[in-house]
Amino acid sequence: MALQPFNSEFTTLVASWASSAQEVGLLSGREEFPFPADLLTNWRKIADDIKAYLFFDGLTPVGYGELWLDDEEDEVELARIIVAPEFRGKGIGTAFVQALLVPALDAGYSDVFLRVRPDNEPAIRTYLRVGFQPVDETLAAEWNQPQPINYTWLQYPATPKGPALGEEHASVNDPVWVGEE
Repeated sequence: MALQPFNSEFTTLVASWASSAQEVGLLSGREEFPFPADLLTNWRKIADDIKAYLFFDGLTPVGYGELWLDDEEDEVELARIIVAPEFRGKGIGTAFVQALLVPALDAGYSDVFLRVRPDNEPAIRTYLRVGFQPVDETLAAEWNQPQPINYTWLQYPATPKGPALGEEHASVNDPVWVGEE
């Protein structure tokens, strides 16, 4: 499996993975289902501080995710993570998050965070399995004040853990291989 920078030719495919209005909202900020055609041309406009990736199983894209880089806060957030519906529940999410951690850690920020809907138990289990830990309740409450819901906030420990992360790993520009091809 390989992590590669996002290629816009896959926009329609990734949008089709959203299987509910809630998932469309997580990808685009607009809760409608199916994915609105008018959003296809602009939901993927990426700023310099957002890096988007696809996770491939051979030639097949099976996951999409973003890294939101914040120089001011010295942190990176894993965001908008989605796995193709036919690959959910098969361990792809764990391998995908481990692969996303490589460029996240390589970016050189002090902290790595993510937020997840509290009812998304499969995703929370995946993030905990990879090594993320809940942030302090007071800090989570502060971060949730401007949010539309009370997210579960998780932080990756300062020292990399897990089978996909070691003392040496690929640079941000190299493909990241997880497991066997």
